[in-house]
Amino acid sequence: MNFEQSLKRLDEIVSKLENNEISLEESINIYKEGVELLGNCRKQLEQAELVVTVDDSES
Repeated sequence: MNFEQSLKRLDEIVSKLENNEISLEESINIYKEGVELLGNCRKQLEQAELVVTVDDSES
């Protein structure tokens, strides 16, 4: 899943959790999914930052 897809899914998860229309079990499951997605997004941002930093130092 790319960064944009992950953000879209995170937005969906937040909306579901805010609506309080899902069971506790489903809430816990999608919360765990959201935590994993957030971690993946952070890694992707860190990698992008390294690329930008390396490109800036080469200029």
